[in-house]
Parts: sequence; structure tokens; C-alpha cells
Amino acid sequence: MSTDPQNLALTEHHGVYPAIDPASTLKGSAAGKVLFITGASRGIGRATALAFAEAGAKAVYLTARSPAELEATRDLVRQANPQTQCAFSLCDVTRAEQVEAAVADCVQTFGGIDVADANAGYLAQWTKIGESDPANWWHTWEVNVRGAYHVIRFCLPYLIASARKWAAQGSSGGHLILLSSIGAQRLAPTASDYQTSKHAINRLCEFVQVDHGQDGIKCFAIHPGGVATELGRNMPEDRHVYLTDSPDLAAGFIVWLAAGKADWAAGRYLSANWDVQELTAQKDEILRNDLLVNRLRTQV
Repeated sequence: MSTDPQNLALTEHHGVYPAIDPASTLKGSAAGKVLFITGASRGIGRATALAFAEAGAKAVYLTARSPAELEATRDLVRQANPQTQCAFSLCDVTRAEQVEAAVADCVQTFGGIDVADANAGYLAQWTKIGESDPANWWHTWEVNVRGAYHVIRFCLPYLIASARKWAAQGSSGGHLILLSSIGAQRLAPTASDYQTSKHAINRLCEFVQVDHGQDGIKCFAIHPGGVATELGRNMPEDRHVYLTDSPDLAAGFIVWLAAGKADWAAGRYLSANWDVQELTAQKDEILRNDLLVNRLRTQV
């Protein structure tokens, strides 16, 4: 249990546990739904695609920049659940026209989008601002923020339609997941590009909810845990000790969110490490005190 003031004091998990297990507790929770996911070629993105297949998704649409790794993810999805349809396209999330085309192809192929996961991210070698390369510093923002915006912008019409469709059936749809980081709350030396971009993701999530919550959209900015992905290992070596979480943790947490289990927390930052039952138990306090959002405190 964390004592960090930037964290809720909840039991922490580092791998899949029963409440978020897509192959048991959440099995069938994604039935009839279509997942659109960027950065799906490996790591957390691949694990998320597989988790939705295990949870019975109708279809999973994968995007990334590596055709060989996308093919590998597609094959794993088919193995996880032969009934889950799967397709992919090459897509650079910094290019609006490529994201728009991928979204259109997903809708044409599978009939809509019920869950969109802006998973693609970038983390360069950390360096002091005064020693940083301007192009590389800004590229972090291009991928992490502009890329997420493109997913939001082009998926929203279909997510709104999904929210209305599932609401008419007495269920929940229209879920939008933005990959943030616990780094959004930090001030780690040399991490100015990555941590500011993730802080912006949290605020962008709030704006999505303000603008489109009335349309049925449920947007979340999530910390996926400390995962030893290729991206994560770009952090300074002394921080690798924090990379102890399985990518399946974030994947199961996202399936849990897309099942409508935390719609009450839409527009907020959540951590995949947090025990979901304990999180749910704090619902009233979180809403009453408007917690898990970015605010400037002016009183003590």
C-alpha cells in the first residue's frame, strides 16, 4: 500500500488478479464490442489486444508502424480467441491522415468502435533541458499528445454512437483510454519532455469529459504500471528497479474500465496498480472532493 501523497492509499498489484482477469471474472464483458488500439505491436498494446480477445470482444483493430510485429499480434489474438476478428493497418499517430484512415478502415471492416485505446507512446533518453535536442524533445509531445489527440478526434463520432447504442441496451459503451503515467505527477530531473507530455494527457482527458461527457463518452487517463517495455527501459538505469509490473496488469485494468465498472470516475487519472475493489469503495470520497484531477491548490 502506497504512502505517496500522489497516490491513493490502496493495495497495489503488479500483475493480473481475479477482479480484472479477462479470462475469468471479465470473460464475456467485451462481447459484441470493437476495440481500436494504437501502439498494438508489442508490450502493453499487444497485451491489451489479447486481453480483449480473452474477454470475448467481437473484433480488435490494431495499428502501429511495424508490419511484422502487427502480424504477430494478430496471430496471438486469433489464438487467444478464434471468434474475435482481427485486422490491422500501419499508422503513425503523429500523422492525422493516417489515423483518420485507420479509424475509417476499422469502421468499414467491423461496423464501429466501442473502445479506443491511445496506447502509442514515446520516451527518449532523459537529459537536462539545457542539453536537450529540440527536435527530439518536441517529438515526445508529437507522439504522446498529438498522437492521443488524433485518436480522440477521429474516434469520437463512433464512440458517441457506441455509447448511445449500448445505453439503449442498458449497458455501457463509448470508452476512451489515454495512456498516461505516474510520471505525470512527478518532477524528475531530466524528464521534462516525457513528464510534461503525460501531465498534458491527464488534462486532455478532463477536457474530453467536459466536452463530451454529455454525449456518453467515458474517458480515462491511466498509469499502466511500471512495465519493462522497450520504452520503459529508456529511463535512466537507476529507475529500472521500478519496472516490476506485467503488461497484463494494464491490459486487464483497461478491460475492466471498458466493462463500465468505473464509469463514475470518467475524466480522471487512475492507476492500474490500484486495487479496483478498494478504488470503488472510495467512490463517494473521490467524487465529493473532486480527487484524481489536475488542480492548483491555493489553500492549505
